[in-house]
Amino acid sequence: MTFRLISLFLALLPCAAFAADDRLYVNDKKAPENRKDIDALQAALVKALPQARSATVCIEIGEGSGSGVIVSADGLILTAAHVTAGVKKKVTVILEDGTKLQAETLGLVADTDAAMMRITDPGTYPFVDIDRTNSTRLGDWVFALGHSGGFDKQRGSVVRLGRLVRIANSTFQSDCILIGGDSGGPLFDLTGQLVGIHSRVGQQLQVNMHVPMSEYVKNWDGLMKAEFIGEGPFAKKTEKGNGFIGIATEARAQGGLRVTKVGNKCPAEEQGIKVGDAILKINETPLATPTELQDLLKELSAGDEITLELERDGKMENLTFNLGER
Repeated sequence: MTFRLISLFLALLPCAAFAADDRLYVNDKKAPENRKDIDALQAALVKALPQARSATVCIEIGEGSGSGVIVSADGLILTAAHVTAGVKKKVTVILEDGTKLQAETLGLVADTDAAMMRITDPGTYPFVDIDRTNSTRLGDWVFALGHSGGFDKQRGSVVRLGRLVRIANSTFQSDCILIGGDSGGPLFDLTGQLVGIHSRVGQQLQVNMHVPMSEYVKNWDGLMKAEFIGEGPFAKKTEKGNGFIGIATEARAQGGLRVTKVGNKCPAEEQGIKVGDAILKINETPLATPTELQDLLKELSAGDEITLELERDGKMENLTFNLGER
């Protein structure tokens, strides 16, 4: 981050601050006054940035992507509820170096946009500390990270410097510039402590909302237990029985179900299932009649992942995919 670039950031930023002895002194100034102040900002950012970037991940769900940040060595990730859109879903996360890992969504808070997930591949991962004491103040300098527009290994996560311009009970507002793909990404203070998660990207680039860490701390146990908490605009509870594969079947004398029809533009067609294929099991449950298949689907929802054991021309194959929505 060069002096010229930081100077450009500073020229565009509005200002406000409360005084506090335990914060970087430039937080208490309405604006940097001299080269010393700018150098202090730059030094703090340069020190905090490497660990922050190493813990920031891209999250791929279906055809879309968002961001998140690892907060424990075993791969616990905080992100936004509208990024995960549900609990106990399989997703892919991408580390800064391009490593792809499997993860599962945990709980979410539908009315404040908080969510949690965990990397399921074993390993030890880079992580950041979170602000559990609500130490952030109006006017504090912060920086935002995220995989704007999706993962780009050559570019890496994008850093934006700004200030907190509004603090409410369940929302921070900053003037860090965010775009699509940043949702769920981290907001840090200049010590490198995680203070918020990106929630809503404003119509104006400098108007953006973040979920403060207090929302995660308050709901931590429920998030860890994969609970769907609250009702709100950021996520909807799944409805049992509204998922479908897109096939018609009939019982086979030798067991399993023979596929008699495959619908157009449905999960079955996308997975290459053909008329004449035999479906033997779904999620390890053997099938003998079409009624058994329907009973299983009644307990599942659109977007749920299933594993289907299929026989074609005497050869066995396993297909794992997500149910479509009726």
